[in-house]
Amino acid sequence: MSGGGKSRLGILLSGRGSNFEAIGRRVLSGELDCEIGVVFSNKPGAPGLARARDLGFPVAMRESAGAERTAFDAEVVRVLRQHRVDWVCLAGYMRLLSGTFVSEFPGHILNIHPSLLPAFPGLDAQYQALAHGVKVTGCTVHFVDENLDSGPILLQAAVPVLDDDTVETLSSRILIEEHRLYSEAIRWVLRGNYRLEGRRVIET
Repeated sequence: MSGGGKSRLGILLSGRGSNFEAIGRRVLSGELDCEIGVVFSNKPGAPGLARARDLGFPVAMRESAGAERTAFDAEVVRVLRQHRVDWVCLAGYMRLLSGTFVSEFPGHILNIHPSLLPAFPGLDAQYQALAHGVKVTGCTVHFVDENLDSGPILLQAAVPVLDDDTVETLSSRILIEEHRLYSEAIRWVLRGNYRLEGRRVIET
């Protein structure tokens, strides 16, 4: 923890920031015992930045279009260090982190994905679930490594797929679980009562 106080989160987002907002409101209410050091976006017009400003959180932005990946990630790390971030939470951040970035925050980067990983990684997970005809999907909070949606799984929540579901209706029900699960996972890691055994996260 920075300076011996509460752990500080750095939120990375590229879009609307609904998962960030769910986390941010729990931080403000005291339900999550941590601080948000900065909300960062690689998109200047990301609605999530406006949400962050409205809630009173520090924001930062760097345009990623056309930027070389490693150099851009080094700049993001610099911003996070400047804001004394302990944990990095990806909340709809549409960039694959480089190994250099991951090595700067080993075991301290979380992501949420709208499927029960390892099923349906990458983009359009809800469409993938419908196209494959699965009866259950959901969301996953996992630790981040340099590969796509592949780090050790921390928590998962199941969501049934209904016969009349569309991508939109399925996404909206999964999102409700995402908002709950991500904060639960953050609370879990802040307590530190876990260990990694290979790919398995074991509660201690």
